[in-house]
Amino acid sequence: MESNKLLWVDDEIELLKSHIIFLSEKGYEVDTATNGEDAISSVKEKNYDLIFLDEMMAGMGGLETLSQIKTINPNIPVVMITKSEEESLMDEAIGGKITDYLTKPVNPSQVLLVCKKILEGKKITGEYAAKDYLQDFNQISQALMGKLDYAEWIDIYRKLVDWDLELDKHAEIGLKQTLFDQRKEANKEFSKFVEKNYTHWINSQGDIDTPTLTTEITDKYVLNHLADENVTVFYFVLDCLRLDQWLVMEKHLIDLFNIEKDYYYSILPTATPYARNSLFSGLFPSEIEKYYPELWQGKDDDERSMNKYEKELLQLLLDRKKIKLKKDLKYIKIIDPDVGRNFEQNIISYRDLNLMAVVVNFLDMIAHGRSDSALLKEIAPEEAAYRSLTNSWFTHSSLLGTFRAIAKMKNVKIVVTTDHGSIRCLRGAKVLGDREASTNLRFKYGRNLKVDNKHAVYIKNPQDYKLPKRGVTINYIISKEDYYFVYPTDYHKYLSHYKDTFQHGGISMEEMILPVITMEPK
Repeated sequence: MESNKLLWVDDEIELLKSHIIFLSEKGYEVDTATNGEDAISSVKEKNYDLIFLDEMMAGMGGLETLSQIKTINPNIPVVMITKSEEESLMDEAIGGKITDYLTKPVNPSQVLLVCKKILEGKKITGEYAAKDYLQDFNQISQALMGKLDYAEWIDIYRKLVDWDLELDKHAEIGLKQTLFDQRKEANKEFSKFVEKNYTHWINSQGDIDTPTLTTEITDKYVLNHLADENVTVFYFVLDCLRLDQWLVMEKHLIDLFNIEKDYYYSILPTATPYARNSLFSGLFPSEIEKYYPELWQGKDDDERSMNKYEKELLQLLLDRKKIKLKKDLKYIKIIDPDVGRNFEQNIISYRDLNLMAVVVNFLDMIAHGRSDSALLKEIAPEEAAYRSLTNSWFTHSSLLGTFRAIAKMKNVKIVVTTDHGSIRCLRGAKVLGDREASTNLRFKYGRNLKVDNKHAVYIKNPQDYKLPKRGVTINYIISKEDYYFVYPTDYHKYLSHYKDTFQHGGISMEEMILPVITMEPK
C-alpha cells in the first residue's frame, strides 16, 4: 500500500527532526517547509494527505497560510500546532477550517495518534466494527436456535438495526450481505414465534409473557400525561415508520429534547385501516366493528374511507376512560407539504390545548411511491439508501420545524409513534382466491383463499385474531417474512412488478416491532 504523504510546516523545523524520523519509521513520507510561501508552493506541486502547520511563523503566519492552502485544496486536512491555548483557536477547529490542533510542546505519540485518527480512522473503526459484528453475529445465531420471548425478540431486532446503521458507515468491510442473510433468518424464526403466540397475546393483555400491543399505546403513553391540565400533549403518529428510520431522525432531535424510547408490537394485519384505528380507539378491529359499526366501513385498500373516523375513535376512548379535556380534542392529518407548513407556522395557537393528535403520512407515501416510481427506486435502491432518503426528507421537512418550535415551549410533552412499519418484499407467494378478495399484497381477506402455509398464516375464523367477520365465509391470510402475494393470472408480470418494493400488512420484525417515543424540551 502506498504510504501517506505529510507536509510539516514550521520555522523551527530543525527542532522537530526526531518527530519526523519517528513518523518515517511508522511508514509516513514527510516533506518539510520552514515558511508559508514554501508550503504553498509544495501544496501546488504535490498531493498531500495531511499537513501539520505552525500557527506562529515569521513572515506569512499560520492562519494566512491555512487560508491559501484551503483555496488550493479545500479538502486537505490541516492540523494546527500552536503555543496558544486560546478558545478562539479551539472554535476554529470545531468550525472545520482546521481538522485538529495540537499545543506545543508536542510529543511523538500525540502526533502519531492524530495521523492515525485522520488518515486511518475509518479503516481502523471498520476493522473493529467487523470484529464486533462477527461476535454479535455468533450470539444472535445462537439465540435464534433457542426459545426466545417477546422482549428478547425486541433486543435482537434492536441489535440488527444498530448494525444496519453502523455498517452503513463501513460498506467497505463487506459485511452487509452477511447481515442481510442473518436478518432473513431472524424473520423466519420471528414469523414462527408470532404465529404460535399471537392469539394468546390478544386474549391475555397485561400478562407477564405478553408484549404491549397497539390497543394499549394511547392509554399507556399519551392519556397518562393528561392528569396535569397545564401540560399540552402533542401526539404524533408517523404512518409506516420503522425503527431504523426513527433512529436516523432522532439524531436531529437529541440536542432539543430529553428522549425516552420504548417498544411495542403492532396488531395484525400491520396495515393502516386495522393498526391505526386500533391505536386511536384502544380496541381491536372486531371490537370497533361490534361497538361502533358506523365507524368501521369502507374497503381495506382505500385508507381514506377506512381511516375517516380516527378523531371520533380517539374521543370515544377519552370518554370511556372518563377523561375530560379543558378544550376540545384537536386532530390533524398532514398529507401534503402545504398542510405541514401551515401547521408548523400556527403551532403556537395549539399551545393551550390538552391534547393535539397529528397523523403524518409522508413516510407511507415514500413507501408506496417507491413501488410505482422508477426514479424513487433509483434514489433508494436498498435499505441504506431508503434510510438516507428518510433523513433527507426529515432534515428539510416541516415536521422537524414543528418539533423545533415545540422545543421552545414550556409544559409540553411530545409522544411519537407509528401504526406499523414496512418490509422490503423480495419473494412472491402464489395465492388463489375469488374475484372479491381484497387487493393488498401482504394480507388478504375473501372466500376460498389458498396459499402455501410456509409463506402465510391462514385464518379460518377471523374472531380468533379479533378481526372483522365481514361475512360468514370470509377468511384472512397474512404473509410472513418478506413474501408478497401474487395471483396465478399474469403471475410473472406481477411477480416482477412488485418485487423489491416496501410493503406492510404482514408478519416481520420491521412491520411489528415499533418504537414509542416520549420527548420533553431540554
